[in-house]
Amino acid sequence: MSTSAVDSEFKPASSLRELIAPLIAIIVGIFMVILDTTAVNVALPVLGKDFHRSLSVVQWTITGYALAQAAVIPLAGWMSDRFGAKRVFILSLVLFTFGSILCAFATTAEQLIAFRVVQGLGGGMVVPIAFAITYRLSPPEKAGSIMGLMGIPILLAPALGPIISGYLVDYVSWEWIFLINVPIGIIGFILCVLKLPRFPRKTSAALDFWGIILGPLAFAGLSYGISEGGNSWTSTKTLIGLIGGAVALLLFVAVELTRKKEPLLELRVFKSSLFARGIVVQWVLQFVMFGIIFMIPYFMQRLMGMSAFHAGIWTLPQALAAGLFMPIGGRLYDKIGARPLVITGLTIVTVGAFLISRIDATDSAWAFLFPRVLLGMGMGMSFLPLNTYLIQSAPSNLVSRVTSLTSAAQQVVTSFAIAGLTTIIANRTLTHVTEGLKPEPDAMAHAFQDTYRILAVIAVVGLALGLTLRKLKKIGGDAGQHEVQAKGEGAMLG
Repeated sequence: MSTSAVDSEFKPASSLRELIAPLIAIIVGIFMVILDTTAVNVALPVLGKDFHRSLSVVQWTITGYALAQAAVIPLAGWMSDRFGAKRVFILSLVLFTFGSILCAFATTAEQLIAFRVVQGLGGGMVVPIAFAITYRLSPPEKAGSIMGLMGIPILLAPALGPIISGYLVDYVSWEWIFLINVPIGIIGFILCVLKLPRFPRKTSAALDFWGIILGPLAFAGLSYGISEGGNSWTSTKTLIGLIGGAVALLLFVAVELTRKKEPLLELRVFKSSLFARGIVVQWVLQFVMFGIIFMIPYFMQRLMGMSAFHAGIWTLPQALAAGLFMPIGGRLYDKIGARPLVITGLTIVTVGAFLISRIDATDSAWAFLFPRVLLGMGMGMSFLPLNTYLIQSAPSNLVSRVTSLTSAAQQVVTSFAIAGLTTIIANRTLTHVTEGLKPEPDAMAHAFQDTYRILAVIAVVGLALGLTLRKLKKIGGDAGQHEVQAKGEGAMLG
C-alpha cells in the first residue's frame, strides 16, 4: 500500500540536539496522562465522603479510567496511519485535558466516573503513539538511549502520583488533582504543535471495522471482569466481563489473523519467538511494578496510620532510583542488549519485594527505604530496555501497531494486578482471622506480607523467562528505523 505524504516529509533526527525539543513535548504529554493512573488512588476515601457514596462506587473513578484506556488503545495504530501520529497525539492530549476540567467540576460520583471515562478515552492513545513517534525519530544506533530518556516518566509518574495527589488532598482539595492537568496540558499542546514533525500518513489506510468493534470490546470486557474480580471472581458482573471479553478476544484474534491488509493489531508479530518471549517478560514486570505501587501506599495509610501525603512521600525513593537508572539502562542496552539488563533488574526487584514482605505494621516507615530503592533500580534498569527490545524484534513497518498491542496488553495486566492482589489480600486476611489474629492490623498485615511473597515469586518466574531472551543483531536501517535478527534465528516477518 502506498504511503501518501500529504503532510510534509519527515526525516529522523541526525543528532541528539535535534531530538531535545520533540522529546520534551512527548514527555510532558505522557507524564500528565500516566500520573493520573495512580493519582486518584489516595483520594478515594475523600471522594466517598464528599459524594456520600460507598467505596465500591467511587472505585469506579479508577476502573472507568482504565476501561476507557483499554478500549481505545487498539485504535492507536490505525488512527496514526490514517490521520497522522502528530494529529492524533495532539487531539488525545486536548481530550484528556478537557476531561480533567470536567472532572474538577463534577458534583456527583456518577458525573466524576463519566468524566474520568472521557479522560481515559483521551489518554489511552498517548503512550503507544509516543513510543512509536520517538522510535521513528531516533537514529538507529541511539535507539536504546533515547527510548530510555523518553521512558523516564513511564516509571516516575506512577510513583510521583501519590505524592502530588496526597498533598493536594490533605492541604488543598481533591479537585486540584484534575485542575493541575490544565496548565500542563496547555504547555504540552503548544510544544507538540511547534516541535513535533508531521509524519507521512496512509490516506488509503483500510478501516478494520470488525477489529475496531471487537478489539475494544475484548480489552474493555477483560479489564472490567478482572476489576470486578477484586470483589468476587464468581459474581455475575465478573463472569459477564470475563466470558464476554474472552469471546470477543477469540473473535478478534480470528479476524485479525485472517485479515491480510491493515489489521487493527498486527498479531502475526507473535510468530517471532523473540517478541513472544519478550512480551511475556514485560507482562511479569508490569504486574509486579503496578502491584507494588498500588499496595504500599494503602498499607501505610490503613495499617501504619499515615496521611495520604506522608504515604505518598515514601514513593519518592523508588521514583528517584527509577529516574536515575532508566537512562543508564537505555545506554547499556545499546552496548549489551536487553537480556543482562532484564536479568539484573528482575533479580534486584525480587530482592526488594522479598524484603518488603518482612515489614510489619509496627515497623518504622524507614524500613521501606532500601527495598523501594531496590525496586526503583530494578525497574529503571530493565523496563525500557525490554520495551525497546520488543519494538526492535518486530518488523520496522509495524512499530505503531506493536506499541498499540503492547500498551493494550499492559493495561489488562495492570487491571489484573490490582484486582488479583486485592482478592489475595482479602482472602488471606480472612484466613488469618480464622487462625485467631485480630482483623486489623495483625491479620491484614500478614495478608500483605503473603501477597508480597507472591510478587517475589512472580518476579522469579520473570527472571527465569528473561534467561530465554536472545541478543538482537542489527542488519540494516533507513529512515531512522532498522530491522533486527537473532543470531541463528530469522525473526523478521514478511
